[in-house]
Amino acid sequence: MILEACYFLIWLIVLSWGADRFVFGASVLAKNIGVSPMIIGLTIVAMGSSAPEIMIAATASFNGNIDTAVGNALGSNITNIALVLGLTALLKPLSIASSTLKKEMPVLLLVSLLAVYFLSDHLLLKIEGIILITLFFAVIGGLTWVSFNMEKGDPLQPETENEIPSGVSTSIAVMWLIVGMILLPTSAYFMVDSAEVIARYFGLSELVIGLTIIAIGTSLPELAACIAGVLKNEDDLALGNIIGSNIFNLLAVLAMPGLIAPGVIDENAATRDSYVMLGLTILLIVFSFNLKGGRCINRMEGMCLITCFCAYQYLLFS
Repeated sequence: MILEACYFLIWLIVLSWGADRFVFGASVLAKNIGVSPMIIGLTIVAMGSSAPEIMIAATASFNGNIDTAVGNALGSNITNIALVLGLTALLKPLSIASSTLKKEMPVLLLVSLLAVYFLSDHLLLKIEGIILITLFFAVIGGLTWVSFNMEKGDPLQPETENEIPSGVSTSIAVMWLIVGMILLPTSAYFMVDSAEVIARYFGLSELVIGLTIIAIGTSLPELAACIAGVLKNEDDLALGNIIGSNIFNLLAVLAMPGLIAPGVIDENAATRDSYVMLGLTILLIVFSFNLKGGRCINRMEGMCLITCFCAYQYLLFS
């Protein structure tokens, strides 16, 4: 079992590195052909942060493990808000000044409500998967429109532009894009396989393994990105990555089991986990939103989020 856990960690590292290389290659290629940095930041980079979850969900669905895929989507959102943002806010309070983020938060709430509704009958149907993936592409289009109409002086703009690599040739970008496209599905396959072995050994359900070990593992890149962002005073970018990732998790990741392996899901996903995810999303918006101007997620609120995460883990394993 120790060896299997080591395999899991190795493939997690490969998955995360592959996603990073994929985003690097796609971002540079887009920039080299004239796509604006804001479009790249709001679409390719944000979507890339969900690439591990998408690959895991697709692989699990092809293996017939629909609950692992659903658990990964819900668990990643729970982890991103409660653990990643909680730890980041404890390290340094997050200042929120971008009006763009305030436009994205209602979208996240609506998508979360839709996910809760789709799961409420303990079924995930193919038509629901089609609706989710269609909305995913619609959101991509909406974010592109937002990038063209962003208010001048929005702090998200320079923060995003600073994160897009410069001075890299197109051939190098294509090479890393191909490397990422190969590593992502390969590492996801072996990571899911190891997770299943670990789950059987400890007697965990497919849903719980998706909600915990896989969700936490695939959220580690977001944690690293958030911490790096706030240390560089790019608070809006750090929060924007989480919001974008959570939107894409519910649209693209949750769509995978609906499209590939529609059917009955674990009732706990509908009656417990989806509502925890929705509650944390509402809590994030309450902590972040201020119609009158800037807002800050302070250390006390960060501690509240971490407490929620610990309480949820206790609930899962009690």
